[in-house]
Amino acid sequence: MAELASTLPDPELMAQFCVAVLAVIVAWDAWWLGRQRVDIPNLGDLPNSGFAWESNQSEEVSRQWANLMTMGAMMVLPWMLAELSNTPVLWVWIWDILLAIHLVSLLIPKRYAVTSTHLFADGQRYEWNRLKLAKRQPKKRIMLLRKGWGPFGPLPLGGDRTTLSKAIELIDTILNEEE
Repeated sequence: MAELASTLPDPELMAQFCVAVLAVIVAWDAWWLGRQRVDIPNLGDLPNSGFAWESNQSEEVSRQWANLMTMGAMMVLPWMLAELSNTPVLWVWIWDILLAIHLVSLLIPKRYAVTSTHLFADGQRYEWNRLKLAKRQPKKRIMLLRKGWGPFGPLPLGGDRTTLSKAIELIDTILNEEE
């Protein structure tokens, strides 16, 4: 057992590495979140038959429920493992603070836009030839799938029923033209 412990990496060094990676992810997502207002400055009908809308916080909870549960688990599990691995608790606190910031960013209302060439969601721009509508659509959001990503590619869009109805009609028209 002592031989195994001597071959494992230093717990504090591993904690620092994990926290640094998480900090980059949180900063990256925050940058894209801020970028959405630059890419989508206006809401409503757009030139060339486009459409832009914004969700609210409750719609984002509905859209992000699985991610929120995952964040909760990611915040709790390190506490159970810190003592076993001799990881300094400071790094667990920093980890939880970063995840809490990320959790809050998931709940901030998002802007979406559909244009003839791209979908704008979560600060990202997606070409239509890389997306398809999921066969089964949830009731409270639109579910698109990223082609080639398999089960790791869902791209849910939030909003109220009126805006989602308008958006899905436009998306369906654009995707049918692509084929």
